Amino acid sequence: MKIITGETRVYGILADPIHHVQTPQRMNEHFAALGHDGVLVPLHATADTLAQVLQGLRGLRNLGGVIVTVPHKTAIVGLCDEVSDSARLIGAANVVRFEADGRLVGHMLDGEGFVGGLRANGIEPRSRTAYLAGAGGAANAIAFALVQAGVARLTIANRTRAKADDLKQRLAQLDPAAEVVVGTPDPSGHDLVVNATSLGLREGDALPLDTARLTSDQLVCEVIMQPRDTALLRAAQQRGCRIHYGAPMLAAQIALMARFLGVGDTAATALA
Repeated sequence: MKIITGETRVYGILADPIHHVQTPQRMNEHFAALGHDGVLVPLHATADTLAQVLQGLRGLRNLGGVIVTVPHKTAIVGLCDEVSDSARLIGAANVVRFEADGRLVGHMLDGEGFVGGLRANGIEPRSRTAYLAGAGGAANAIAFALVQAGVARLTIANRTRAKADDLKQRLAQLDPAAEVVVGTPDPSGHDLVVNATSLGLREGDALPLDTARLTSDQLVCEVIMQPRDTALLRAAQQRGCRIHYGAPMLAAQIALMARFLGVGDTAATALA
């Protein structure tokens, strides 16, 4: 067990709910491998107290930064003093560095992590068609990353169409030639089917898409890590689909998050 002293650098992960997070154990293993005297701990903050919590955290001199997950990735952008250009365009951040002068600097790594997780498992998104359920923080990041990766067509489906339309317009700023359409709960006709919503975190959640329309030639992907086998993935397997778990997205981000927080590569602490 790690010995924590007054010299230990502290980091947190902000979430609501908090029970499902797997980042602390992964990041602490990474810190240990680097020989870094640091510890990442879960911090349960609700949406209505996020601003108050973050303001209080500013006063902790031994806090190096926070990882941000559901449901705070969008709201955190407006609470930072500075965010990367990509995070501002995406409209969400999932890592915030606490600078020595008290400034909070945010960045978004979900999209890079998701595509990195696909590629680490031998899945190349370039030239494939992709269906994305959701238009929140993680979905925005994944949409941008998929377009940058060169998908042939991206379909965005969200319960609130206005959010999907807004995401489509921002993707046009990234690549005016990208084929992006707003879709329905029907994921048929796509090579990759991605759930980037929080549906599946809780027992009894509605399915994020019409699983009856899935076909066996599709790869169905999750961003949720706990539970590992979500209702969507179970339904996809019953339809004969290949599946891709949520864990690889986190695995691909751990070193990136640590470097942004100034651990492992000091050159990477500059705003991305």
